[in-house]
Amino acid sequence: MTDIDARDQPADPRSAERLHRSGFDYRIIDTADAQATAAFLRAETRGFLDAEPTDESRDEMAGILQDRRNIGVFDGDDPLPIATVNSWVTPLTVPGGEVPMWAISSVTVSATHRRRGIARQLLEGELRAAATAGVPVAGLTVSEATIYGRYGFGAAIPVAQLTIDARRAGWAAPDASGRFAYVEKDELATVLGELHDRARTQRPGQIAGWPARWRRMAGLGPSDKGAAEVRGVVWRDDEGRPRGAVAYRLAEVEGEFRAELQVRHLVADTDEGLRAMWSFLLHHDLVNRVSVDLRPVDDPVTWLVADQRAVTQRVHDHGWLRILDVPAALQARTYAGEDLEITVEVTDALGFAEGIWRVRVSGGTATVQATDAAPDVTLDVATLSSAYVGGVPLTQLAAAGRVHGDGAQIIAFSEALRSPEAPVLSIWY
Repeated sequence: MTDIDARDQPADPRSAERLHRSGFDYRIIDTADAQATAAFLRAETRGFLDAEPTDESRDEMAGILQDRRNIGVFDGDDPLPIATVNSWVTPLTVPGGEVPMWAISSVTVSATHRRRGIARQLLEGELRAAATAGVPVAGLTVSEATIYGRYGFGAAIPVAQLTIDARRAGWAAPDASGRFAYVEKDELATVLGELHDRARTQRPGQIAGWPARWRRMAGLGPSDKGAAEVRGVVWRDDEGRPRGAVAYRLAEVEGEFRAELQVRHLVADTDEGLRAMWSFLLHHDLVNRVSVDLRPVDDPVTWLVADQRAVTQRVHDHGWLRILDVPAALQARTYAGEDLEITVEVTDALGFAEGIWRVRVSGGTATVQATDAAPDVTLDVATLSSAYVGGVPLTQLAAAGRVHGDGAQIIAFSEALRSPEAPVLSIWY
């Protein structure tokens, strides 16, 4: 979809200069330097409160870094970074297509250097690098939800955490006619990746995966303490094609000789495949409860079971997006509803998306041009980013005081941005 490579972008000069004034060195990590790579990985695991990497896990993680642009911030001669970030360009599925997205990960600042403006320079440096490279959208998943709005990110892809009482759920759907099979972990990792590659284009919000992600989900991650407990099942249709797969573990329910089935990753590329996988999970012997996270908020499982009250759903934020180029981002997707012409003012404290934009939607596609006309609707870039892939209605954001202007136009724009399927992001990155 794009030949943009984040590794071609140098360290952001503005962030480098600002951090230099504070006595810090901000630079790209040379992944050909084993010692520098090991130091970056130690700083990253420390920042996420993980254990020190082993030799085996360090080798795996170093392989991931080879494909990314990795930045470290250093204090004096200490070879261990006090802050880290990395990034790469990946396709983001949007309604009707894809758009290049600058994926941001590994954002850490050492506990010894908090509140010194380092995180700000990391994030703003990434956004400037993305904009310079011509990438219209940035994205990340977050451990703390209160940080990223100040940089123009909006919570755009809510997901559901599901807990299902398997003893009372029952089953109300037709049975699938294909075949289930337990598979070895290497095969499971391969199938998870192949299914994700096919399924990720079916719903907005998804991004491309990478081999180490699927190996970890399959229980092959060298630093995964629970790896030995992971089991994998694949469902194949009548033609023998894999259409659904699940990686899971069973956690003992104390004193009952029964278990909670904890799903690590569930994927299917057809409705029948998804029904089959839910049937397997909810009919598993000796299981009291099935739990899974990162499901779409419109997952059909509520309508697959006989007792809907057996399903508990907790919706939470997961995928955060940040529009950098309004015309490129809005023109990359399709739109629902009737044709529309609206003038939208976007405010952006960092300036990337700032402007007044005339948006014309005809036949489901948009043209976007800068204008000096009076706006029909005004909102900030984080709000537009939240609504961008159709996961958060613009009318809901307007009710929260985040959108201002002509009420009818807000409703029309909200309807246009709607996605037929709820967006989902089924991985962390």
